[in-house]
Amino acid sequence: MQNQDRDRTVAARRTGLTASPDPAFDRFASMVRNVLKVPVALVSLVEADRQVFPGALGLADPWQQQRQTPLSHSFCRHVVDSAQPLVIEDARTDPRVTGNLAITDLNVVGYAGMPLTDETGRVLGSLCAIDTVPRQWTAAELALLADLAAACSDSLQLRITTTSARQHQDRADAQAARSRLLLRASTALAATSTADDVVDAVRQLVTGTLDPAYVGVSVLDRSGRVNLRSGLQLPSRVAERWNRYTRGAATPSALATRTGVPVLLPDMAAVHALTPDAAETFLEMGWQSGASVPLPGPDGPVGALTFVWKQQYRLDDAEQTVLAALAGYVAQALQRADYLFSRENAAAVLQKAMLSDLPDAPPFELAARYEPAARGDHVGGDWYDAVQLEPRHLALVIGDVTGHDMRAAAQMGRLRSKLRLLLVDRNESPSGLLRRLDTATRVLGDPITATATLALLSPEPGGADGYRLHWSNAGHPSPVVASGGAASTLTGHDPLLGAGPRISRHSHTRHLPPGATLLFYTDGLLEVRSHTLEEFDARQRDLHDRLAGADGVPLDDLLERLYEEFAGDDHEDDVALLAVRLPPGPGGA
Repeated sequence: MQNQDRDRTVAARRTGLTASPDPAFDRFASMVRNVLKVPVALVSLVEADRQVFPGALGLADPWQQQRQTPLSHSFCRHVVDSAQPLVIEDARTDPRVTGNLAITDLNVVGYAGMPLTDETGRVLGSLCAIDTVPRQWTAAELALLADLAAACSDSLQLRITTTSARQHQDRADAQAARSRLLLRASTALAATSTADDVVDAVRQLVTGTLDPAYVGVSVLDRSGRVNLRSGLQLPSRVAERWNRYTRGAATPSALATRTGVPVLLPDMAAVHALTPDAAETFLEMGWQSGASVPLPGPDGPVGALTFVWKQQYRLDDAEQTVLAALAGYVAQALQRADYLFSRENAAAVLQKAMLSDLPDAPPFELAARYEPAARGDHVGGDWYDAVQLEPRHLALVIGDVTGHDMRAAAQMGRLRSKLRLLLVDRNESPSGLLRRLDTATRVLGDPITATATLALLSPEPGGADGYRLHWSNAGHPSPVVASGGAASTLTGHDPLLGAGPRISRHSHTRHLPPGATLLFYTDGLLEVRSHTLEEFDARQRDLHDRLAGADGVPLDDLLERLYEEFAGDDHEDDVALLAVRLPPGPGGA
């Protein structure tokens, strides 16, 4: 064991890395932290009596500055000793690391470490993702971490090669170029979220080196047919021809996918011999050569990455190696893109299911709109609701649960359901209903922090014209009333829901004349993080002006105008809008 430790220490020193920051390995730590969404990421190398961090992001001082710890604080040594990944959900209860001082001193709770190896396969350290709370690591996260660790190992091996083998400078230069390309590929492809993003990233990566005329990405669907995912780079007639076809076709992509080995087409003679089904397209597009490498998957190729050139081109061994490695990154990126697409679709379905259909509530005109944030899970905690309690009596709700993710959406669903039950079961003031809602969430052990406005609309007593509005506002943006060419705010705010027990809440009353329009909205409509308070106030005034001039505009059209003008397609937060218009005429009839 001592000999093994000594050999490993010597090998680690051959990298030339020590307890000081290295830009290349800090980039690996940055990629791990950004892609896996963890607070801490490390490139850790184990020496005889310490571990050093040439790559580190997120450590608290003094550890971030010192870039080292004694082995008493090392989870990485378990990766080194076992030569296997170490995955821990909660270090405080895991017998493998119980008592390790990193738990208390570095706040290491969730941990995933992948081995980093030298050119002989000896494990020198690990690429680590660290969470400060318990973490259930998904298979996709661990696969991505392993992929990044492989690229990081390449860079470690490059350091060893260039440090200890100067006489092989030409080979080291080639390895450096390969490592730089793969490092750029890791960074670029980690930032992609769609198949089109992947294709664009690959094109940019090989510009200036391979310089292909076209980069193609094709994947197998569940029926085993080849689907073109890079059709936007082709004329529509060509893209339609190869949009979806049988795996048995004699094309570069189908052949690489079917055989699992690279297909090299250095000239048109090879195209006609190996992939005759593609020859017509080659001639039509003016292509003279090509190459297609399989995209690796857990059970065999999942597609192919294809390059074509307008001149004869023969890939050398080093270029073939680069393309094979690049295909691995592309396969990972496509799998992540498909996962994100599925997640966004599921989120959209969930959000649609949670938002209530507006009731048919004559004589009122009702309209609502919900738009998720332009980035993120496409689901959040904003909601609206309208409940007809009895003829000409309407409850209106707008709210926003803290957070913007699936958890916020689930909390929103629970909060909305509880409030609906209270609305139909209790004939109380808006403030009383919100107080009961707050109490119910606390007593049931379901703490939820949210803003909300609850308003009850009913005819004025005694047959007077118009309607009476009762409302209570729990920290939500103030609704706006528009009537007769003017707009005003429904003032009066109480603390948000979940702020604490025994909160004092108040109800407010206002007369609404016939034909008045009432708008409820969430903060995503007006708030922009980069705006000053003065700019926000100006947007509020603009909103009042638009509503004041909206008499007679159908509510659906009005909400469309407001959304397009104030939020648009790149808004930072969810936007929920709810509008009601009173009937015109005497008595509100």
